[in-house]
Amino acid sequence: MLEKCTSFRDFDPYRVPSPCYVVDRAAVEANLQLLHRVQQQSGAKVLAALKAFSCWQLGPLTATYLSGICASGLYEALLGKEHYGGEVHVFSAAYSEADLKEILKIANHVVFNSFSQWQRFQPLIQAVKAERPELEFGLRINPEHSEGEVPIYDPCAPGSRLGIPLSQFEGQSLAGISGLHFHTLCEHQFESLARTLDVVETRFGHLLKGMQWVNFGGGHWISAPDYDIDGLIERIQDFSAKFDVQVYLEPGEAVAIRSGVLVAEVLDVLRTDRDQAILDTSATCHMPDTLEMPYRADIFGAGLAGEKAHSYRLGGMTCLAGDVIGDYSFDAPLKPGQRLMFDDMSHYTMVKTTTFNGIRLPAIAIWDSRSGDCKVVREFDYQDFRNRLS
Repeated sequence: MLEKCTSFRDFDPYRVPSPCYVVDRAAVEANLQLLHRVQQQSGAKVLAALKAFSCWQLGPLTATYLSGICASGLYEALLGKEHYGGEVHVFSAAYSEADLKEILKIANHVVFNSFSQWQRFQPLIQAVKAERPELEFGLRINPEHSEGEVPIYDPCAPGSRLGIPLSQFEGQSLAGISGLHFHTLCEHQFESLARTLDVVETRFGHLLKGMQWVNFGGGHWISAPDYDIDGLIERIQDFSAKFDVQVYLEPGEAVAIRSGVLVAEVLDVLRTDRDQAILDTSATCHMPDTLEMPYRADIFGAGLAGEKAHSYRLGGMTCLAGDVIGDYSFDAPLKPGQRLMFDDMSHYTMVKTTTFNGIRLPAIAIWDSRSGDCKVVREFDYQDFRNRLS
């Protein structure tokens, strides 16, 4: 296996409790520096998508390099306002009136998913606009152009509830709308964005010319090693000049990829129709994308089943029969108490954890590979489980 989080090759997993997410501050900063370069050279404003990575201990670091955050609702917006600084942009598939009232107090941009909500909340919007004239509003569009291969992650799949198709703009007033937003990508390279922009310009070009800003959404894999950064910068510059708009990007995963691991411990080794190991972590509770995407979570020092001398099916400690992380092989037999490190586990992990079965949530640690400093910034206990319930 070729490790993604290369700075962890010599990390001692016994330095932290288990299970534990460990985030390398240096690796996150390297990603942020790359995103800052895109921001500086293209003229775009880059926002950190908190839905992917909300480790607010690194909020001040993020604010050093980026222009702000984008949120998917009230709580992420509040987190961004309190711990990140910069602009706060919010999009939700739908807003409750109670949440929207609070969002309008702190947001810079609020993006609506339908004309019906935009029109329904006009009295509230106009009242707040009188107090905060700088507040701007946008609409999310659906270019009806799919780049994704996994339907659950494709906002342009047939029947999508996300974004307004061009056909629904006919006869609608855009008074009070200063920008358009689209989000069509998920772990995609620049070429996917370029094709999407071709469609957006063709279908929505007549609307873009009346806007002040356009948000390209997230899913840009900008900090992946082979991403065409120069192509992205040039296309943003051309788009901005053509339509006289401020461009925004909302990368989430690109902030955190290759920056963290999940430390887990072997609890038991058993034999059924194959060798199995039960860990103190869980696919369904702690790394749900391995079941939803699905994808294989790599482990440092492990190989595919049969590749090394000793193969095991690794499973979580919940009662869910399908709580299976995958089949792996190791150079030596696994033993209870042994620590494993799952690779590339910062993004879309800690933001999606659950306490199903009363499973303990992984601790969170910040490590700096440059200095070796490691600090456990959060541990979870029974009170965290109880307080989520009633």
